[in-house]
Amino acid sequence: MKKYPNYFSLLFLLLLITFSCDEIPENEVKISNEKEDFLEFYDSELFKRVQLEGVFEDSKTFVDCTPKSDFKKIRISYMAEKKRKDFDLEKFVLKHFELPENPQSNFSSDDSKDMYEHIESLWPVLTRPADSVNKSSLIPLPNPYIVPGGRFREIYYWDSYFTMLGLKASGKDELAINMLDNFAFLIDSLGFIPNGNRIYYSGRSQPPFFALMVDELTSDNRSQFISYLPYLTQEYNFWMRNSNQLTAENPASKRVVLLEDDIVLNRYFDEYAKPRPESFKEDYELVKNNNLDSVKAYRDLRAGAESGWDYSSRWFASPQQMSTIQTTDIIPVDLNVLLYFLEIKIAQAYNWDELLDSADYYLKKANSRKQAINSLLWDESNKRYADYNYKDNEHTDVLSMATAYPLFAKIAPKDKARMVLKQVKDSLLLDGGLVSTTNETGQQWDYPNAWAPLQWIGVNSFFNYGQHEEGLDIINRWLSLNEKVYRETGKMMEKYNVADTSLQAGGGEYPLQDGFGWTNGVAVAMKKILEEKEAVVE
Repeated sequence: MKKYPNYFSLLFLLLLITFSCDEIPENEVKISNEKEDFLEFYDSELFKRVQLEGVFEDSKTFVDCTPKSDFKKIRISYMAEKKRKDFDLEKFVLKHFELPENPQSNFSSDDSKDMYEHIESLWPVLTRPADSVNKSSLIPLPNPYIVPGGRFREIYYWDSYFTMLGLKASGKDELAINMLDNFAFLIDSLGFIPNGNRIYYSGRSQPPFFALMVDELTSDNRSQFISYLPYLTQEYNFWMRNSNQLTAENPASKRVVLLEDDIVLNRYFDEYAKPRPESFKEDYELVKNNNLDSVKAYRDLRAGAESGWDYSSRWFASPQQMSTIQTTDIIPVDLNVLLYFLEIKIAQAYNWDELLDSADYYLKKANSRKQAINSLLWDESNKRYADYNYKDNEHTDVLSMATAYPLFAKIAPKDKARMVLKQVKDSLLLDGGLVSTTNETGQQWDYPNAWAPLQWIGVNSFFNYGQHEEGLDIINRWLSLNEKVYRETGKMMEKYNVADTSLQAGGGEYPLQDGFGWTNGVAVAMKKILEEKEAVVE
């Protein structure tokens, strides 16, 4: 793993900058004036008006536009022209901004190809070259990478792990390593991995899969694995920031929460308490129409976006009401399992590097977290792992695929694992695969929708506890649904309806997307599992 020049750090250390002068980040950083202008623009009258008046159907369109001149000149023009009776906001925007464009590929589905051949032909379409410095909201990356597709024109953090599984199964190891090195670059430059490489994703990350990426791609090469240790520890420090400042009177700060017996676990969070620029109208109207505490609600909405499950009844006090969102009050099962894995992999890297005291330190951290997951995040009354509301001092009552994460990481005792797998089979396994939750709410991470990453988590949870036939059954259900939709549409989808496989998935803040990075990756990786099983049988 190469060390990137310091000038990258000076140019892109921007994501910890706040949108307002009253929220100063802990570590002051120098950023380019050009990037700082974007952050200021997101708080301007022009920006708010464009988003609230719905100039673009998708709120993400405007934040992906490129200004044709500097923001100061555009704002001066706006202040002068807006007073005219014939002022047209849309025309003004089109005059001063270039609309985002997806690279031209002349790609169309080939009916003669099966789904897996189609996916192979999609990899080049979804690949972006190393970025050049530009004047858009994109944060340039030094290596090629895969985007999810559709409206998602940039790299996304947790999506990329599942995409990498497919790249590895397809023999595209070099591209997978390039993506891993991009994330190492972001950690080196910013101190953490943002939601995606866009300025408007300032303030939040996503489920921390970096350690799993490193393990997946480099575990058979000790020196290569060890080379990522500085980035693993930097990410860990990001998630654990302020953990030594917690007290009984102030038990929560940023992403850490002090619980009973001096146990510290993690929550999703965001540095800012304002509407998300890419979903400004949706956030603003939710808060205004429901008379919510804006600071709390905006931070909970942003934390929900950091979870990757944006949105799900997991985060709501009342499952049918998004206005009851309370993400920052919840200690999530999945997040803490992923941080356990991060602690274990840091310990492994130190051990391989023969720094045994450091290895022991992180191993103790991991064991403490493991015990907490198996105690505090175990809901004895419902016999499953469950998210925990630390303010109410009780588990939430939402059954979701997050319950399988301790099994995915192999930290569930066998008796607990049996109970979890039974509930997954009885309540979450439907015709097309594993549904995200049992609550039908209209949110995209709830019933009847299912997502590729959760299929991978679920399948491996069954495999890890000896239920191989059940895991293979899930693979067959999921791939059969993927193939059915592909035959009907010629597309790979972002999410699928697993309750009624004759219908497409719905819900969420935007239309159903096709492309689609992590669906492709999981499908190819699952197909390889089936091929390996067939080879053993033969």
